[in-house]
Amino acid sequence: MSSIVKGFAEAVGRTPLIRLGVLSQETGCEILAKAEFMNPGGSVKDRAALAIIEDAERSGRLKPGGIVVEGTAGNTGIGLAHVCNARGYKLIIAMPDNQSEEKFRLLETLGADVRRIKTVPYSDPNHYQRVAQRLALEIEGAVWANQFDNTANREAHERTTGPEIWAQTDGKLDAFVTSTGTGGTLGGISRYLKKQNPKVLTVLADPQGSALYEWVLNGQLKATGPGSITEGIGIGRVTANLEGAPLDTAVHVNDAECVKYVYRLLREEGLFLGSTSGVNVAAAVQVARRLGPGHTIVTILCDTGAKYQSRLFDRKWIAEKGLTESIQSVDPRIRAHG
Repeated sequence: MSSIVKGFAEAVGRTPLIRLGVLSQETGCEILAKAEFMNPGGSVKDRAALAIIEDAERSGRLKPGGIVVEGTAGNTGIGLAHVCNARGYKLIIAMPDNQSEEKFRLLETLGADVRRIKTVPYSDPNHYQRVAQRLALEIEGAVWANQFDNTANREAHERTTGPEIWAQTDGKLDAFVTSTGTGGTLGGISRYLKKQNPKVLTVLADPQGSALYEWVLNGQLKATGPGSITEGIGIGRVTANLEGAPLDTAVHVNDAECVKYVYRLLREEGLFLGSTSGVNVAAAVQVARRLGPGHTIVTILCDTGAKYQSRLFDRKWIAEKGLTESIQSVDPRIRAHG
């Protein structure tokens, strides 16, 4: 029997775990994926967006009719736009100009005031996160969401996503693996699972170009390989949400593996997903093979592929990135340009 929820906020969370049948059979493990793309705003970031707004409301920082400002690669901004629309707030978004055009258009459609910011390193004062912080200070009545270092993000996952995974698996999971951008999903879920059972292996999935793989393994922030095609994950610093997370190890996923698994999920599981999900599932398979048959591994399916059609699902773009062979390995009929 279906239940009735009150508005956007109550529709966030309680997403299903999907068994990835082909990959589970292939590895001899149960590979289960939390379907966060089924949140009402379309991504895992709905949880963080809602938690950040509610925290600002409780503290009194965000007043009725107020303004929310955030620096985002897309999904947190989209979640914030939905919550702000539902609660009567204005939203200003600072977003790096290297993100997919679909994200810009969607945010504008949702009513956000979107500022395109030149992509620069975090150390640069004109980095999109720093621009958002300045805007919030300059605008009367504005609140900076600060998703990277606002631990309301992490707490949302420790309070909701982690317990959901534990209940859905009856506590019978051997490993949890996911990539990270803000650190909220990985930080919050790993904290919860480790409290329930310290033996659960917690694993960072890191794309090429990120510095966190080396940080987890060797304690040094050092980029592994060139920059990645992925959006919103893989960074060069330890955020407040990630700091202190009980991580056991990390696995590295290059762009070729990421794209291969995005297309495998589409062709073999019927799941149309973005590049972060490709990284997560590729990493889950790595972990399954390390542990051997008979184990249960949980990961996150972050968002759908709709926001990446002009890139990840465009044959010409894929060819320009030198990744055609990766998708041909999934479907030999695929040619470079369609």
